[in-house]
Amino acid sequence: MVEAVMLWNEPNNLAHWNFTLDPDWALFARMISCAAQAIRAENASLPIALGGISPIDPWFIQNMRSKGALEHMDIVAVHGFPFDWNHWTVREWPDKITLIGELARKSVWVTEAGVSTFGADEIQEIGLKLTAPILLDHAKRVYWYSLFDLPRSWEAVAHRPQAQDSEYMRHFHMGLLRQDGTSKASCRLFADYTPELGICQWFHLHDHRLRSAVRWMKRLGVKRLRTGLSWADSLADGGPQWYDLLMRTVEPFDTCITFCFTPESKGIVPHHTSPPKKIEEFASFCASMVRRYAG
Repeated sequence: MVEAVMLWNEPNNLAHWNFTLDPDWALFARMISCAAQAIRAENASLPIALGGISPIDPWFIQNMRSKGALEHMDIVAVHGFPFDWNHWTVREWPDKITLIGELARKSVWVTEAGVSTFGADEIQEIGLKLTAPILLDHAKRVYWYSLFDLPRSWEAVAHRPQAQDSEYMRHFHMGLLRQDGTSKASCRLFADYTPELGICQWFHLHDHRLRSAVRWMKRLGVKRLRTGLSWADSLADGGPQWYDLLMRTVEPFDTCITFCFTPESKGIVPHHTSPPKKIEEFASFCASMVRRYAG
């Protein structure tokens, strides 16, 4: 079932929201406020989360609050990867969560946390052992990123996609499972933290890994899933049919659905990170998805 919906993903990350076109996030704040109101009209009891922020930036939360956007949210979400990209340690997680909760005056969910095996599989195993107990003690919902390694033939959503850059290459090694489907050491350990610990797994349009993901999540005792429905995919060939298949297949899980990614034809510039020309069209997309899958 759909447990909650999330409006956008990492809106303070240039790889997900082009804030050079919206430098004070005024368009973003209006967009998510409009979308939240449209969702409430379809399902007044469905929890709505502000898209997980990365980096964890108190100023961004204060900005959203000053613009009135948080009035429409039930949850604020954060993403953190201290073993790979952040300039803080895993032991600082509680302080980060507490600060954001106090500023937002909302419940805080950790909707992405993980460790890359870029250097060694053992690092992910150690990272999981250290991270999971801390987060489960301090957040109502925690989603580990991710189940699968990103296929090397795909492009990671990152600001600096450079093949020779180790920072970029870490994106391809975040899974509990390798690209060939074999499990890493951390996969066996993961079941020690379920069902409280959920999985964040993004699925591309017509993703061949969907049914395998469900089998693995059931095997690992996962009950909670975070995934996304791309607004851009709604205009792609077979997009609506893909949504139906995806949502039908993940129905056994308590799912948090993220709405994000602007269709090129709808953006101020033709890119999925662009603010839309008409924010009401994003709101309409969100409402239609809630009506169809969580009405």
